[in-house]
Amino acid sequence: MFRSLRNYNYRLFAAGGVISNVGSWMQRTAQDWLVLSLTGGSGTALGITVALQFLPMVLFGLWGGMLADRYPKRRLLVVADSLMGLLALVLGLLTVTGTVQVWHVYLMAFLLGVIACVEVPTRQSFVVEMVGHDDLSNAIALNSSTFNLARVVGPALAGLAINWIGTGPIFIVNAVSFGAVITGLFLMRAAELHPAERVARAKGQLREGLRYVAKRPDLLLPILVVAFAAIFTQSVATAVALMATKVFDAGSSAFGLGSSALALGAVTGALLAARRVQLSRRFLLLGAVLFGVFQVLAGLAPGFVFFLLLLIPAGMALITVNTTANATVQHGSSPEMRGRVMGIYILVFTAGTPVGAPLVGWLSELAGPRVALVVIGLTSIVGVGLALLLTRLVAIRQGVAPPRPAQAARRALQTAVGGLSIRRWRPRGGDAAESGG
Repeated sequence: MFRSLRNYNYRLFAAGGVISNVGSWMQRTAQDWLVLSLTGGSGTALGITVALQFLPMVLFGLWGGMLADRYPKRRLLVVADSLMGLLALVLGLLTVTGTVQVWHVYLMAFLLGVIACVEVPTRQSFVVEMVGHDDLSNAIALNSSTFNLARVVGPALAGLAINWIGTGPIFIVNAVSFGAVITGLFLMRAAELHPAERVARAKGQLREGLRYVAKRPDLLLPILVVAFAAIFTQSVATAVALMATKVFDAGSSAFGLGSSALALGAVTGALLAARRVQLSRRFLLLGAVLFGVFQVLAGLAPGFVFFLLLLIPAGMALITVNTTANATVQHGSSPEMRGRVMGIYILVFTAGTPVGAPLVGWLSELAGPRVALVVIGLTSIVGVGLALLLTRLVAIRQGVAPPRPAQAARRALQTAVGGLSIRRWRPRGGDAAESGG
C-alpha cells in the first residue's frame, strides 16, 4: 500500500504535500469566512470568490500544461509554490492589520487560480519523474488519500483557529506551510529523478496536445469519463446540504457529517487503490458506474443514517475513478506530451465544478433534492456509456478499434493452429470418396 515511500524523493514530496494541503484547506475555509464577514453574509460574494479561483484554470489550464513540458518541472514547482505562499502572506498581513477589503480577496483568489494553472499539471506530471512507471499508480493513490485526509483535517482546524486567533493568522500559517514543499523540492536527489526531455518552444504545441489526445482512444476514454464524473462531483456536496436540510431536517451540523462521510469514503478508496499494482480500464468503468448507482440509492434513502452510509461507498467509487483515470493518462502519455495531456485532464476535471452545483440546485428547486440526486446519478451512468461510444467511434476512425469478442477468439485460434483459416468444416466430394463417404 505504501511502496512508493521507499523512494527518497517521493517521501520528501509526500511529507511536504501533507503539510501544504492541510494549510491550503485551512486557508480556503478562512477565506470563505472572511468574505462572508466583509460582505455581511453575502452568498453572491462568496460565489464570485470561488468562481474567480476556478476561472483561470478553465481559461488558461492548457497553457499551464504546455509550460510543464517546456521547463524543468522541479524548478517550475519551486517558483509556483513560492508565489502561492507570497499571496497567502500578503492576504494574511492585510487581514491582520485590518486593511483588507473584499476586492483584495477577489484579486488574490484570481491570482491564486492563475498560478494553479501551471502548478497543478506540473505537480501531477512530476510524480512519474520521482517514482517511475512501476510505482506511479501507487503514488497517485497515496496523493489522493493525503489530499482527502487534509480535506477533513484542514477545515476542522480552521474552524477552531478562527475562534481562537481569527482569519488573518491562518493565511500566514498557510504561507509558512509552503516552505515544507519548497524545502522538500530543494532537498531532492537530482540523480534519482527521471526527468522527461524538455520540449523546445514552437508554434502549434497547444493544438498538438489536443490532437494527440483526440487520436488516442486509450487516453480519451479516461478523460471523457472524468469529464462526465466531474460535472457531478461538486453536485454531491451540494446535494448533501440540500438533503440534510430540506429532506431530513437534520440541521446544519448534518452537512458536516455528510462531508465527512464522503471524505472517509474517498480516503478508503484511495488506500484500496494504492494496494493494486495496476489500475485497469475495467476498474475505471466500474467505479464510474458505481458512483452513479450509489447516488441513486442515496436519493432513495429512507432515513438520514442510511443516507450517510451510502455516501461512504459513493466517495470510494468517485476517488477510484479519479485515481485510475489519472494513472491511466500518465502511463499512456509519452514523456514530452505528459504536461499538455495533464493540462487537458485538469481542465475537464475543473470545468465540471461550475456546471454541477447550479444543475443540482435547479433540479432541487424544480422537483426536490431526492429527484435531483436520482437524476444526476442516472446521468452519471449514461455518461459512462457515452464515453465508451465516443471512444469506440474514435478508435474505428483511427483504425485501432479493438476486435469484438468473437473476432478476438477466432484470431487467437488461428494463431494457435499456425495461421490456418478457421471455418465450419464441409466435406468435399473427393475427400468424402477417399474416406469411404
